[in-house]
Amino acid sequence: MSSMSLELAEMPADWTRALAVVAHPDDMEYGGAAAVARWTSEGKEVAYLLASRGEAGIDSLDPVRSATLRVEEQIASAAVVGVTDVVFLDYPDGVIEYGLPLRRDIALAIRRFRPEMVLMINHHETFGWGNLNMADHRNVGWATLDAIRDAANRWVFDGDSEPGPWSGVRWAAVGGSPQATHALDITDTIDRGIASLQEHAAYLEALGDHPMADADAFLRGMAEMTGARFGDRLSTAFELIEF
Repeated sequence: MSSMSLELAEMPADWTRALAVVAHPDDMEYGGAAAVARWTSEGKEVAYLLASRGEAGIDSLDPVRSATLRVEEQIASAAVVGVTDVVFLDYPDGVIEYGLPLRRDIALAIRRFRPEMVLMINHHETFGWGNLNMADHRNVGWATLDAIRDAANRWVFDGDSEPGPWSGVRWAAVGGSPQATHALDITDTIDRGIASLQEHAAYLEALGDHPMADADAFLRGMAEMTGARFGDRLSTAFELIEF
């Protein structure tokens, strides 16, 4: 039986802080933001860490202008779902490389924020529908998984250890994974998730008639598809990795 047809388990709820680590503005909004909206409404604390400013994401805009615009859109987008702590690492959009500098920056962010849950997007070679995943997503994803372990080891990046190692990450939750294992009911927060994506107005406009440009239809369709494996509830799926 395909993993895409298996029933999904409930996401754990016994945590208080999460750090989302993604490559670009809009990465969290394509499915994950409605889950974040539910968690923040329940009193959980969530922060966003973005490897780039998305400057290469709009073909019709000069990268400098694009970066400024997409940062503004991302901050507004995060606020819709209750996130006010948004940090950008300034790696070059489109050519982010896996390596020690990226691992270090993510590990230090984990040490500072001290999350129990790390949110990320698909790091696998493909998505569930077979499309090839882009290098930035893969590289940031794998660096994040390695940085979780780095953050816990006091002898790794020990010259930059303030406020000290953090071994409290219990899970990484991977959105958009072709190997999803868990899900979260977003029936009550899907509208906020859609509104969060709609804050990326310049990016969505640049997509033209691509299906992903229609935030409402795209996110509802994904939530319904996941719901077919989760009690017919509007839901977001995650691959849950335990540490």
